[in-house]
Amino acid sequence: MAGPVDLAFDPWDPEFLADPYPAYAELRARGRLIRYEPTGQWLVPHHADVSALLRERRLGRTYRHRFGHEEFGRSAPPPEHEPFHTLNDHGMLDLEPPDHTRIRRLVSKAFTPRTVERLRPYVHGLADELVGKLVEAGGGDLLTDVAEPLPVAVIAEMLGIPEADRAPLRPWSAAICGMYELNPSEEAAARAVRASVEFSDYLRELIAARREEPGEDLISGLIAAHDEGDRLTEQELVSTAVLLLNAGHEATVNATVNGWWALFRNPGQLAALRADHSLIPSAIEELMRYDTPLQLFERWVLDDIEIDGTTVPRGAEIAMLFGSANHDPSVFADPGRLDLSRGENPHISFSAGIHYCIGAPLARMELAASMTALLRRAPTLVPAEEPRRTPNFVIRGLAGLAVEVA
Repeated sequence: MAGPVDLAFDPWDPEFLADPYPAYAELRARGRLIRYEPTGQWLVPHHADVSALLRERRLGRTYRHRFGHEEFGRSAPPPEHEPFHTLNDHGMLDLEPPDHTRIRRLVSKAFTPRTVERLRPYVHGLADELVGKLVEAGGGDLLTDVAEPLPVAVIAEMLGIPEADRAPLRPWSAAICGMYELNPSEEAAARAVRASVEFSDYLRELIAARREEPGEDLISGLIAAHDEGDRLTEQELVSTAVLLLNAGHEATVNATVNGWWALFRNPGQLAALRADHSLIPSAIEELMRYDTPLQLFERWVLDDIEIDGTTVPRGAEIAMLFGSANHDPSVFADPGRLDLSRGENPHISFSAGIHYCIGAPLARMELAASMTALLRRAPTLVPAEEPRRTPNFVIRGLAGLAVEVA
């Protein structure tokens, strides 16, 4: 175990947020496990360890299936945060078996490859329409004009949320996701609670309407999904819909703007991509590796575990650094170099193990659709100014990406 003295790792420092990858190299050099006192977590920076721990059953996204708060050495969340935790804690991302197994099995019955594939014409048509408007305007903000509206509309369409109701979805999601940052403020918590209440109330009304008149949408499918008589409870339905919306667009939005900003800063690679669109599939994987949309994923230690000679006790929290793992030179040759033709690319941007992203095929489809449309319809796209990073660490993105059609 390496000590925490003079760490360059500082997730609240704007300079670190601008480029965390040199600090990750320092962490990897220090060891496989680093205690980080500001958050009370154990940082894990190496790819092999992160990959293994994502599959380790002595770790969990929750501990409530086995321990009470006091028994686990933790404090219960403040009562005023309860609406957020009720919403969050009934989604499969924050559950462990057997509840996770049951819910994921039921969700998988509705969220099938055929369901995703049926969306392909809609996804590509919408991407082409959004990029067409950007080109007609001579440019704009790639974030708000293309990166955000595409996946939000796609997952809303998939869930069956009417177009007239979609405006609050992104603000609700952003407020809820603010709670996934390290040491969120009380203001962030209050925003998340408010959004959790409003989003839940809306979905309960929509679920009631779909019970009366089922459609071809995913919410209707989730209501109908059953397995040996087992069904999702209403709270599980609400939490699943929120999870699918939040996870179904946050990563795609940030992968899009992070990716295009990386391409603009690597003109040789962008030129190669413009010359050969067959690189798009490998480009998507490499861009998700190169500037990872989700930088950190946390796990509770349910039973003592030894890592690099150090016993991490039950009740501790491990922070797996996806961004660092995706730049580990023991796995990726010359990891700081953007290489769109990189062959072997075992990045972990979609996680691994039982919590592997159920929406990964949809995310890849959306990223390919927007990239194809931008390469085809805006082959002279250039940045209009240096973008500003969001002040977030865990969910890494840009506040905007102004572009011009040269």
